[in-house]
Amino acid sequence: MINKVIPFAACAALLSGCVAGDKQYDYIATPTPNQVADLIDDDNDGVINARDLCTSTPTGAKIDNVGCGEIEKSSESLKLHILFANDSSEIMPIFDTQIEQMAAFLTQYPETEIEIQGYASKVGSEEYNLALSERRALTVEKALESYDINPDRVRVVGFGETKLEDQGEDEISHARNRKVVANVVGYKGNVVEEWTIFTRLPK
Repeated sequence: MINKVIPFAACAALLSGCVAGDKQYDYIATPTPNQVADLIDDDNDGVINARDLCTSTPTGAKIDNVGCGEIEKSSESLKLHILFANDSSEIMPIFDTQIEQMAAFLTQYPETEIEIQGYASKVGSEEYNLALSERRALTVEKALESYDINPDRVRVVGFGETKLEDQGEDEISHARNRKVVANVVGYKGNVVEEWTIFTRLPK
């Protein structure tokens, strides 16, 4: 019996030594991790705020790895072609619709700028025709501004008789050269929607 008790007592002493030994073996609580970023996704696009560069992505948009929607660009263009009477910078009523349409176009594309180019026929001196072409362009500019188009978006250039459309000497040729023209391109971008089982194919 004695032989069996001694080993047991020895084991008990060893165990008590493990518990009461150096403090380096004391119980250490698991540290609480410091989470730098959360997993919140405010715009519900599948990319967490921590790496989302576009935080207001439209619902259903096809996005890239940084949470930005794919943009599909499109463009439209509109031309302005106004003719003038001889030695006149007054816009004839027949061209009012063109002015109105151009103003609506510029309103639809607020980032677009326009260059209005004035021309004159070769009747008269070069100096006079240059000034006349500028007056014609300025008249069109003022007409556009009457529709609340910002003057900063408009550039006026007078070419006089230096760039004739028609080199003829008859009245029809001169009439073609008495003009104001402009060609404007408007760009816009639409967000590409992600395909789902509810997506309808275009007809």
